[in-house]
Amino acid sequence: MSNLPKEEKIMDQLFDYINNYAPNGISQADFELLKGYFTHKKLRKRQYFLQEGDVCKHFAFVLKGAMRQYTIDDKGTEHIVQLSVENWWVGDRESWTMLTPSIYNIDAWEDTELLLVTRAATLELLDRFPAFREMTTVLDEKNNIANQRRITSSISASAEKRYTNFIECYPSLLERFPQHMIASYLGITKDTLSRVKRQLLYKE
Repeated sequence: MSNLPKEEKIMDQLFDYINNYAPNGISQADFELLKGYFTHKKLRKRQYFLQEGDVCKHFAFVLKGAMRQYTIDDKGTEHIVQLSVENWWVGDRESWTMLTPSIYNIDAWEDTELLLVTRAATLELLDRFPAFREMTTVLDEKNNIANQRRITSSISASAEKRYTNFIECYPSLLERFPQHMIASYLGITKDTLSRVKRQLLYKE
């Protein structure tokens, strides 16, 4: 494996990911065909993957780096709806599916490497490769559960509960994103997050 060219090592990350989520896995022969549907792209820090008003033409698998998805209100305040790191998928599902202008911005918070796939290619992948379809089903179920929990949390949970849930589910994100972004993702102010963290320290 150590003699594989860099491009092959990049694709190995996706191969391992599919096998992790597809109950029956994917054969190397099928993967050799599947990987031709993806293209490799690099983004510099602060470079956009998607801008508000554009149609989301690709979904992306994050190989390396960190990204954020957010809206900007009439006062110019950013509201983060998603933070993503390695082995996460990024894109605006509504825009990607309906071919409508996106209401989101998605940019790289770190220098980032991605594997891009179009909707047409994804539909063909779902039809052609059972392992890809199995993986997608598992991920959709997990995503629906996570979204339901997040809605419930935003409606009824205290700031402290939102934060403790966040660090339990996504501890690695604490080291990758600044406090003001995490606060925005949680739907609280930076000052509130600072207070919550102090209170948790006092409890220890």
